[in-house]
Amino acid sequence: MSVFDDVYADLTAEGDQLRAAVDGLDDAGWQQLTPAEGWTIATTIAHLLWTDEVAVLAAAAHTPEGKEAWDEVVLQAIADPTGFVDAAALEVGTLAPADLLARWDAGRAALGVALRGLPDGQKMPWFGPPMSPTSMTTARFMETWAHALDVYDTLGGERPAPTDRIKQVAHLGVRTRNYSFAQNELEPPADEFRIELTAPSGETWAWGPEDAPQSVKGSAYDFCQLVTQRVHRDDTDLVAVGDDAEKWLTIAQAFAGPAGGGREVKA
Repeated sequence: MSVFDDVYADLTAEGDQLRAAVDGLDDAGWQQLTPAEGWTIATTIAHLLWTDEVAVLAAAAHTPEGKEAWDEVVLQAIADPTGFVDAAALEVGTLAPADLLARWDAGRAALGVALRGLPDGQKMPWFGPPMSPTSMTTARFMETWAHALDVYDTLGGERPAPTDRIKQVAHLGVRTRNYSFAQNELEPPADEFRIELTAPSGETWAWGPEDAPQSVKGSAYDFCQLVTQRVHRDDTDLVAVGDDAEKWLTIAQAFAGPAGGGREVKA
C-alpha cells in the first residue's frame, strides 16, 4: 500500500473505534460534558464531522464549483477567526444522535473519496499552508484520536489500549515543534532535538540527529497525549535534556490555532 493508504487505514480504524463507543448512547449520554471545556460528546462528534466535510470542500477547490464553496468557508473563517470552528460544532451538535452519526458516516466516506480524487501532486488549500492528501489524513487522525480520548474519559472505564497507530500523532508532534514556539510568541530553537519514543509495541521511534545536545525521551503514548494537550507535562514519563527541550514540553501543540489551556496536573 502507499503511505496515504496506510495513514488512511489508521484514520478509519480510529474513527470506527470511536463510533462504536458512542453508538447506542441515549440523549443524556450525548450531552455529557467532556474534559474539553464547554464541549459535550455531541459537540465533539459534530466537530469531527464538520471538519471532515470542510476537508472535502477543500479537496474540491481545484475545480471552479469547488473553489466557490471553499471560498465561502474561508470568508466565514475571516469573519470570526477564533470562534467559527466552535460555533460550527455547537450548531451541528444540536442534531439528533441518529442524524449526527449518519452525517459523520457520510462525511468520513466522502473524505476518502475526495482525497483519493485529488490529481497527482496536487495540494489542497487549508487554513494554514496547503496540504497533501497524506498530510490532511494525518491531521484528521490526530484530531480524531485526541477527541476520542475526551469521549472515552467522559464515558468512564478504561481507554482502549494504545496501538502503534499513534505514530501519526507522534510524527505530527515532532514536526510542529517550531510552530508551538511561534504560537507562544517565542523564538524557535535553532538546532534540532533528538526525539526517542517507545511505541506501544515496544519499538523505538526516533527523529533528529543522535548527537543533538537537547533531547526528549519516553513513552510515545505520553508524548502524543502531551502534544494534543490531553495530559499535563508533570503527569508524563518524558525526560527532557536541555532548557529548550523542556520548554517545548510545556507548550507543545500538534493542532492548529491558538495555544490551548492544556490539562491540570492530576492530584
